[in-house]
This record gives sequence, C-alpha cells and structure tokens, in this order.
Amino acid sequence: MIKRFLCFLMLLMMVTGCNKYSEKGIIKELNKKLDNISSYKLEGDLEITNNDDVYNYEIVTSFKKDNNYRVELTNKANSHTQVILKNASGVYILTPSLNKSFKFQSDWPYDNSQIYLLGALINDINNDEKREFKKEDNDYSFITKVNYPNNKNLSKQKIELNNNLKIKKVTVYDKNNVICMQMNFNKIDFTPNFKKNYFDLNTIMDEKDNNVVEKETGNFDEAIYPLFLPSGTKLVDEEKIKVDSGERVIMTFDGEKPFLLVEENATTMEEFTIIPTYGEPYRLMDTLGVMTDNSLSWESNGIEYYLVSDVLNQEELVEIAQSIYSLPTMK
Repeated sequence: MIKRFLCFLMLLMMVTGCNKYSEKGIIKELNKKLDNISSYKLEGDLEITNNDDVYNYEIVTSFKKDNNYRVELTNKANSHTQVILKNASGVYILTPSLNKSFKFQSDWPYDNSQIYLLGALINDINNDEKREFKKEDNDYSFITKVNYPNNKNLSKQKIELNNNLKIKKVTVYDKNNVICMQMNFNKIDFTPNFKKNYFDLNTIMDEKDNNVVEKETGNFDEAIYPLFLPSGTKLVDEEKIKVDSGERVIMTFDGEKPFLLVEENATTMEEFTIIPTYGEPYRLMDTLGVMTDNSLSWESNGIEYYLVSDVLNQEELVEIAQSIYSLPTMK
C-alpha cells in the first residue's frame, strides 16, 4: 500500500512539474521580472493582415530604464526601415531613407496596447480581470482584451509563453475572431550591451545608410484613389500643381463626410530634418504615420499622403487610408 502511494506521489510530482506555474504565479513572476529588469532587446517577425494583403516586418525592440525605447521596423518586401524612438528629448519617427524625422510631444508607448513591447503586453494581462488562462503542454497562454483606440475592430489577443515564462508569440484578433496581427518573438535578451548613444537620435541617423532605399521623384502617372468612401461622399474636384519634387495632387471629396486628400512624390532631404508635429505615431499597413484628431499623414512606395477632415473620426480616417495603397507589399 505504501509502495503504491509513493508511486502515485512520484507520478503526481512528475505531472505537476511539467506545468509548475499557476495563473497567479505566472503573473507574479512576469511583474517581478518587469520591475527588476533595467533593459532588454528582442527580435521578431510581425505579420499584419488587411483583407487579402499581408505585410511582413522584421522587428528589433530595445528598452533601457528611464524611458528609453527604440523600435526598428523593416518592411521585408522593400527593406524600408523606420524607427520609433523615445528618449529624454521626446518621441520620434525616424525615416532614414528620406533623411527626416517627426518629433512628437507624446506619452507613447503608454497610451495603448503595443504588440512588440514586453511592458505593454504584461500590463494588458494585469488590466484584464476577465482574461483567460490556459496550460498547453509545457507552455502557457493568456487571452486578454486589447486597447487600440484608433481601431476598435481589434478586440483581443492571445499571448503565448514558454515554460520559462518568456513570451514567444502574440496574436491579435478582430471582433469576428479573424487574425489581424501576429508577432513571433525569435530572441529576447535581458542583459543586452548597448553602445554609447544607442538611444540618441543623431547617432541612429548616422548609423543608417540613407542611400539604401532611394525614393524616385517626378510626376505621377496617375492619382491614387481610395477604394473606400464613406456613404454619401464622392470626389468633386481634383487639382494638380507643380512642386519642386514633381507634382502635388489635391483631391476634394464632398458629401455627408467630406475630406481632403493630398498626394505628392516623397523626396530625400539634403540635410537631416526634424519636423515638430502634433499627434501620435501610428502604424499603418506598410509604414508608420502621424495621427492627429482630424488628420493622418504617411509615406508609402515613394509617395507622401495627407488626409484631413473636420467630420471624420480617426477610425474612418484609417479605413480610407488603408484603402489607398496601390501596390500590396506581400512578398
């Protein structure tokens, strides 16, 4: 009898040992790690899906205590790299290929969910009292709600961790349970050695080769029109004017929800230029843009876009912007 009991006890220990953490234990360990780490660097692959178009990024995220963040996003289709930087001077979107940067007075990245930041993911777990927790073989997962203020269609995410409690994958779903974003974490280093001035704006610009991606200038072959228009809204005027970079197209849409769309050739600045701006960094399908209460601006495939309206909300601006892309970057 004693022998059977000891065998049962050993078996029980072996089974429970495979999944040694409880839900509360995992959350406690994650928060403890977040509180204790002074820096980290992670590498991964981000896939964003918009209807039939798929956009793939290589992601390198770096963090150092006292609010230093550096997120490099490289579009796999065209090797176009942009950087989101936060340091003591502010928040920036750097576009090395155009030799320019936007500067924000922003609380980024603390405003909402961020699929490639460990702190944001752990906070999403902490903040969702109705989260779901599962043990899957030797791994664990949480399903939590997400907070993307400019895209209310995104409703939840699945955060997967290995048996050492390192996040290995995050999947974001819309209200119809369709996958919209997927981030695979390939490498996480909690003791990285950052070079001097690693989070310095000018250092980053100097280390990036501005000639890797040359932007063509010249005239539009034709204007690029949005495939989506709000109900009761239509194009009423289109004007082309000459500018130094070629042509600027100004399209006026009128009706129930009027807006203005401006397109022109993107140009590389001769000298590094910082452009102060209001608003927040915003990630569109294949690029990073600038979002304000009533406007959205971005650069894609060598064209700069500016979309503005007095009546459209941010979600409607994004919906129009996402329908403008002339060439999908799925490769």
